[in-house]
Amino acid sequence: MTVIRTTAAGLIALLLAAACTAPTPPRGQAGTPASTVCAPPPGVPEAETATTIDVIEQAYFCVLGNYYSGATLDARSLLSAGFVALTQELNRTGRDVPEATMPALTGDRKADWTAFETAYRKITDQVPDLRDKLAVVTLEAIVAALGDNHASWAHDIKRPPDYYDGDGYGLGLEANVNGPQVDTNPGAAVAPLFVTTVEGGAAPAAGLRPGDIIESINGSAPFIDRRATPAIAALYPEYPEARPVRLRLLRQSTGRRWSVTLKPGLFQRDLAGLQVVRSKLLDDDIGYVRMSGFAPDSANRVLRAITRLRTGRTLSGVVLDLRGNGGGSPVEATRLLSAFIHGKTTAYQCAVDGTCQATPTDDTVELLNLPLVVLTDRGCASACEHFSSAVKDLRIGQLVGTRTAGVISGPAQTYLLANNTFLSFPARHHLGPDREVIDRIGVPPDHYVPLTPQDAAAGRDPALARALTLLHT
Repeated sequence: MTVIRTTAAGLIALLLAAACTAPTPPRGQAGTPASTVCAPPPGVPEAETATTIDVIEQAYFCVLGNYYSGATLDARSLLSAGFVALTQELNRTGRDVPEATMPALTGDRKADWTAFETAYRKITDQVPDLRDKLAVVTLEAIVAALGDNHASWAHDIKRPPDYYDGDGYGLGLEANVNGPQVDTNPGAAVAPLFVTTVEGGAAPAAGLRPGDIIESINGSAPFIDRRATPAIAALYPEYPEARPVRLRLLRQSTGRRWSVTLKPGLFQRDLAGLQVVRSKLLDDDIGYVRMSGFAPDSANRVLRAITRLRTGRTLSGVVLDLRGNGGGSPVEATRLLSAFIHGKTTAYQCAVDGTCQATPTDDTVELLNLPLVVLTDRGCASACEHFSSAVKDLRIGQLVGTRTAGVISGPAQTYLLANNTFLSFPARHHLGPDREVIDRIGVPPDHYVPLTPQDAAAGRDPALARALTLLHT
């Protein structure tokens, strides 16, 4: 499982890490040409080269040979999606050509590819100056046609100038509807849209504060009939998008309404906030640990933090704050679960035919023997949902907050394409310990405690307050 939103520099390391932990080599497809076989990257790739029809062919057969449902997938759906994107781009640029008609597809994967390639080459020969762009939109559409939140094609990765780990890029704010939620599951967003955190850069310079309600973005409503709109995505620009974003705001405490224009840019984050694991003692007997991702060795760091907090005192319990935790390594999720319970299955990874591999606890991890409350929200995704579902199903502790993201289709494996770009998708799909589907659904909390604009404005944390009450009683 991968973190669902990261920096451009971190994305390369993340993809390489996923490839290094791939449990099985690519299966390939009997009779597939050697030039189309895909494999995990052996190391840091060279610079990206142009995307061509040969790269699209490699990706097509890579998906059919290695994706979770590749063996049963109707490949015509991928080719149709690619051809739709191709013709839409021609139309968008005003360069449509008579040869841009979809060939007849029969369901024979290789014959259909040959027909697609023949039509594709005939079309792009008519507009050679668009060849690179047409290849990119075609491959993007083929990957998107999988409809899988852990399937992606990473290309054209850009880093901000003078990038370093303390830098952020964007408007300098976070809202209650986060970027990954906008990208993968906007139907789960809950109105109103409001600022939860002001980090740096344009947002604090313009006087924004937590709790400010965002009534419009670039003149468009963030919600219509209480459903999230694509306008929210503008809050989370990715480098090098430098288009200013105009916000209409309401501060409920004063009734003030005003507009600001924020220009995306680099800003320095709070270095403490960049730590994967942070801990402190609450009420003299509760260990609080915030974990922003399941990065390598993060489980051990959590356990060491709890050990330090309980040195010289008796803890009544632990609050593990996983809000905004985008995921990471399922191995780290399992290891941390194993500090609370032994001899159980934490999840299942299942093939398309229904056969599943159990993910057991690591019973070499010493048990903490402490009551546990886990804080969750819609930013908790992937490995974070692996952890949360196991806490709930195995009755390890209680979940407080809101439902998780529902972004956990399966652990992604990464493959290097011939143009030095990365194709990533799961070979198996994830089920919870009770064999329930979590993907697109999420894990519901035991205690539903949402954050409100009033809470954010006042600096209150009602979910944490509820967690402390539960541990004390």
